[in-house]
Amino acid sequence: MSLFRLSRLVAAAATALAVTAGAFAADVTAFAAASLASALPEIASAYQKQTGHTVAFSFAASSVLARQIENSPGADVFMSADADWMDYLDNKGLIQHPTRKTLLTTHLVLIAPSTSTITLKIAPHFDILGALQGGRIAIANPDSVPAGKYAKASLTSLGVWSTVADHIASAESVRVALAYVARGETPLGIVYKTDALVEPKVKIVDTFPDTSHAPIVYPAALTKDAKPIAKEFLDFLSGPQARAVFVKYGFDLWTEH
Repeated sequence: MSLFRLSRLVAAAATALAVTAGAFAADVTAFAAASLASALPEIASAYQKQTGHTVAFSFAASSVLARQIENSPGADVFMSADADWMDYLDNKGLIQHPTRKTLLTTHLVLIAPSTSTITLKIAPHFDILGALQGGRIAIANPDSVPAGKYAKASLTSLGVWSTVADHIASAESVRVALAYVARGETPLGIVYKTDALVEPKVKIVDTFPDTSHAPIVYPAALTKDAKPIAKEFLDFLSGPQARAVFVKYGFDLWTEH
């Protein structure tokens, strides 16, 4: 079995375990995009100290979590890494639309292992294929995972998607793509800036122009069957303590454009 395939299976198993444990152990169960896995536990700790209530998380690709919410109960709060998967649940009546709010944004970056000597300036028709030197570029699944969709859109806008489409190491989430690069399994990867900042084994090669893809947004909402107490946590996510933690981890606070 390839390391890529093994990583996918391990991540999927971890997600399933988190859902099972969280559903029975915590006051609130939140399903959240994998890229929020560093910031949210710290926010939940602050929330618990203030209220005495606990939060269990399931972190995975937004696409995976949305489908889990569609197919089974258990989640109280959903935090997506793009509007599309929140729209998907909203259109099916599976979230409480009045509670929906956009909280955060971030940037897309090109990364390499921290020991890499690769230098590359992102620009139209830049030589990303040459930089790979026969290797692959790690991105989240571009057909379904937000980070991968943004990456494909950006590479397409820059005129280089067709040159690397056959050299993709597709990952089930942005954190798995980050791990491929951190372990040196791929010479390059595309992740959110916030992911790169928490992994010392990678470095940022350059940042993609924000104009090369749709705005990266993180909407949150209560699910249709959320416990009443979950609104307290959703409100906490918009408060000053949570906002300070998000900024600490490199996120930008969303303001209406």
